[in-house]
Amino acid sequence: MRPNVARKIFMKLLAALALVTVSALSLADYDTKVIKSGLARPTGITVSGSGHGVIVYFSQLPTPGVAGANGGSNSVDAFIPSLNFMTNLHMGEPEPRNLAIGVDGSLYWTCKSAGVILERKRNGMTAPLLTNLAKPNGVAVDRWGTVFYTSLSTPGVPGTMGGMNTVNSYDGNIITQLTIGEPEPTDIAVNPMNGNIYWTCRTAGVILQRTPSGAVSLFLRGLNKPTGIAIDRKGNMFFTEVPTPGVSGANGGGNFVWEVDLGTKKREIVHFGDPEPTDVAVDGSGRVYWTCSSAGVIVRATKKDD
Repeated sequence: MRPNVARKIFMKLLAALALVTVSALSLADYDTKVIKSGLARPTGITVSGSGHGVIVYFSQLPTPGVAGANGGSNSVDAFIPSLNFMTNLHMGEPEPRNLAIGVDGSLYWTCKSAGVILERKRNGMTAPLLTNLAKPNGVAVDRWGTVFYTSLSTPGVPGTMGGMNTVNSYDGNIITQLTIGEPEPTDIAVNPMNGNIYWTCRTAGVILQRTPSGAVSLFLRGLNKPTGIAIDRKGNMFFTEVPTPGVSGANGGGNFVWEVDLGTKKREIVHFGDPEPTDVAVDGSGRVYWTCSSAGVIVRATKKDD
């Protein structure tokens, strides 16, 4: 047998064994469907509405770090699944990463290489909200309009080794540094029930939480490159693990989308096998969405009893 053929068979067996092992923990009963394909490295995602009124907002990064004036074609777009309708909202940023929706309907996104967070009002006007930031990446907004974001000036480097990565908040007037020292605070989400914030730390393999009073603690550990994160209206967490970006489960990839009960910390698998589930979001009906960057698609998962 040729070595490359043997390797493919071996990797498929490993993937199958991994799925059996994690399924023994708990496998959530979801139906999954690709709702949009043919995209150019979809990356960040957020959603608004419920039922047939859902709007999916996402970024595309075919040319990361290249501004529109220099030939870049990165974009922020909106998609209405019930109408199969997609429209462009903004072009020109060199690196639009993660997105968030405010309670007033404003859309926010980080532009990592430009060091800015932009805000798009409901009237369509877009302007910088914050500038001169150190590689902002994750972004979230609470019900009072406070914007939380992560900065990755030294990705992968912990504070003990000189790392300067931070988690921050902006209340409309003042930027407050909430933490410093995690090696890679990647994405961030707010619990609408109590105002707790959670963020993934990709290289450390953990998810941390911070209460409104300022207490920071470890929420989950032992994860494998946790990346995107979202919290629904009921207080359930969803996050992605992307240890093998670009490699599907059939070819030996070990990427996951997870659901977590914030009270018990019980985890269930929403999906296994996507080549690159980069970011995740959940709508008002409890349906879960994620971008698969390397496959160029957006996937939706619906619980079978819904």
